[in-house]
Amino acid sequence: MSLKASKRLVIDADVAQAAGGKDAIYPKPKHCRDFLEAVRVICHRVVMTDEIKKEWYEHQSNFTRTWLYKMFGAKKVEFIEDASNPDLRGKIMSSAHSKKDCEVMIKDIHLLEAASVTDNTVISMDENAHDLFKDASSKVGEIRTILWANPDTDYEAKIRWLEEGAESKENWKLAWRDVK
Repeated sequence: MSLKASKRLVIDADVAQAAGGKDAIYPKPKHCRDFLEAVRVICHRVVMTDEIKKEWYEHQSNFTRTWLYKMFGAKKVEFIEDASNPDLRGKIMSSAHSKKDCEVMIKDIHLLEAASVTDNTVISMDENAHDLFKDASSKVGEIRTILWANPDTDYEAKIRWLEEGAESKENWKLAWRDVK
């Protein structure tokens, strides 16, 4: 494997919560664990804001607690003081089709805010939020270039993607539309 630039990844607490230990055999805990291990071993970094850190500490698994400790030790955790973007939040809220959709997006908007000031990459298993943000990207230009990857879907491709440098993939961006 050739050396690639380290990417700053915004990883949702749902991945931290789902990651299983070394004996995990069910797909989701295994996929999340293997994905996080690949992030660490390959030398990518995890992005933390106060809000992300709080969610991680509330929802992390035993595996994730140890993983995060190793990431801190290797100086692979990047803290962002304040990634909040009230203008972006307003646009997202205005793009929602319903109050429920707005609530779902606002719950995870901090992931997009952090991604937009780092390497435009969100790692999350929340397909509902993903679909809503994807829809919102038609009206909110700032989020169109954000890549959203779910480590539990097409698992091998996500690991290969990390190994190859976690470069941007058009069909993983929020603005990408599958024409059928």
